[in-house]
Amino acid sequence: MKKKFKTESQQLLNLMINSIYTNKEIFLRELISNASDAIDKHHYESLTNNIASRDYQIVVTVDKKKQTITIHDNGIGMDYEDLSENLGTIAHSGTKEFLAQAKKVESIGQFGVGFYSAFMVADKVEVYSRKHNSDQTYKWSSDGSDSYTVAESNQELEGTKIVLYVRDSKEYDYAKFLEDYKLKNLIKQYSDYIRYPVTMKNDDGAFETINSMIPIWKQSKKELTEEKINDFYKHKFMEFDEPLITIHTKAEGRLTYNAMLFVPKKAPFDLQNKSYEKGLQLYSKGIFVKDKAKELVTEWMLFVKGIVDSSDLDLNISRETIQESKVLTQIGENLETKLKKELEKLQTDDPQKYQTFWNEYGLYIKYGVYEMYGAKKDLLQDLLLFHSNTREYITFKQYVDGMKEGQKHIYYATGSNKDQIVSLPQMDALNHKEYEVLLFTQEVDEFMIQMVREYAGFSFKSVNHSDLDLLDDKQKKELDQVKEKSVNLLSAIKDELKDFVDEVIISSRLTDSPLCLVSDEAMSFEMEKVLAQMPNAGDMKAKRILELNPKHSLFTSLESAYNKDPLSISKYAILLLTQAQILDELKVDDPKLFSQRVNDLIIQSIQ
Repeated sequence: MKKKFKTESQQLLNLMINSIYTNKEIFLRELISNASDAIDKHHYESLTNNIASRDYQIVVTVDKKKQTITIHDNGIGMDYEDLSENLGTIAHSGTKEFLAQAKKVESIGQFGVGFYSAFMVADKVEVYSRKHNSDQTYKWSSDGSDSYTVAESNQELEGTKIVLYVRDSKEYDYAKFLEDYKLKNLIKQYSDYIRYPVTMKNDDGAFETINSMIPIWKQSKKELTEEKINDFYKHKFMEFDEPLITIHTKAEGRLTYNAMLFVPKKAPFDLQNKSYEKGLQLYSKGIFVKDKAKELVTEWMLFVKGIVDSSDLDLNISRETIQESKVLTQIGENLETKLKKELEKLQTDDPQKYQTFWNEYGLYIKYGVYEMYGAKKDLLQDLLLFHSNTREYITFKQYVDGMKEGQKHIYYATGSNKDQIVSLPQMDALNHKEYEVLLFTQEVDEFMIQMVREYAGFSFKSVNHSDLDLLDDKQKKELDQVKEKSVNLLSAIKDELKDFVDEVIISSRLTDSPLCLVSDEAMSFEMEKVLAQMPNAGDMKAKRILELNPKHSLFTSLESAYNKDPLSISKYAILLLTQAQILDELKVDDPKLFSQRVNDLIIQSIQ
């Protein structure tokens, strides 16, 4: 009998073919998923109504001569009414309200319209079906226009068989779907974990199972060996090395999901490129949904690879995207906490392996602390590792546990590398007191530490800043006396360097070195360098303070020269500044003047 699609159903069919489904390849996923659902229903009937179970399977066949693809399942099947109701009137609704909702891309679980994706690749679709408790087969047929037919059929079968007559087109290569290798790849990509075997003929004419059926992430840990997990990881993510870290977890209750996360042994070569796309592979009830679900990983986890399979997802009408990301975000937060705990455990149980992880990915944890104004600092700060002037690797906790009696701050120093930092004159007093100093060698370090602010009640203080707060009351009084005695000399040097420095002072930090250049706490020299590289940075400068060591012979010589001839200080001021700039790896403000002064001194000493 020929029947007309209802107007709204026809509009929806056109909408689905031309708009909702952006990826034509998913037609096979939809039809196999529907076949799996039909088998589920038959299996349920066999358990509850005492009917015979079957050797369940889904068979995919191709006939190149007829240009057809057939998907046959031995599930619950449909009778005349089922075919008319389920396939003739889309999702049991012919209302305009349904069409309006469909255009808003609502839940496929609500509408069940995946079958109509068949018309993306086929200009005619036939459905043969026999309900499990009937002896009569019926045939549904449509070319996707305005009508369909439902009639009795003499064909003998169990369940449902869908035949797609593949389109001919100059605009799109539909013929590729008639190739066995293409269909097998689509089954592996989208339906690999359907719980029933999906079979196709091999080269010998025998049927072989294409899909894996039971995903590795749903197997118990007792069933899995390290070798099996590593093989899966290498195959799934096209890696040569085994993963550095593997996390296998599941949750039931408010959120239900299975997940398997991997940290690669080596960071992807393009990890720092802006084009790098983070995310985990997403499945819903074993059906592949998305390759890169970015909602599942926060920014600091962008290096993590893995799979999440959840039955809680609210998929859109085409199952191509997620209707809302709230559930994904919640799952992502759980996975973030899980990874953090695993890393903390690794840090304790296998410090060497954790250091290997840190050398590859530590930078991203630092960025994680810095981003969103330090929102994740409490979560991540105990994962941070640093070099220090006394230890190769150290955490904040280890630093605090090793602090000297009376120490007021956690000290750090910035520079291009460890050797350069430990040789800084600013380290003098801290080395003298045997204080440990964290060494910051990456651009993000100082930005990150501003978000942390303090740890275990101790604030962070840079050795490059003006006040290290190291002196007791007696030492402060002695320093004040030296400052008062040297005020004219300091003023004369500052006058000579007024275009380059903000202050010239007596140092409280230098013990061996003659001088150093420091900034105040508003901005460091390292931060100035980073900001200078940014677009539209402007002329942002750190405050420059030249410190002189009153106990060094250089200072004594300067005092003597100034007392004999105050104007002579002009010969030396630029030499003092440039020396300090070189030690701090800063740009020399006036290299020409510096060269002239050096030449003058050489000539004077020779004469």
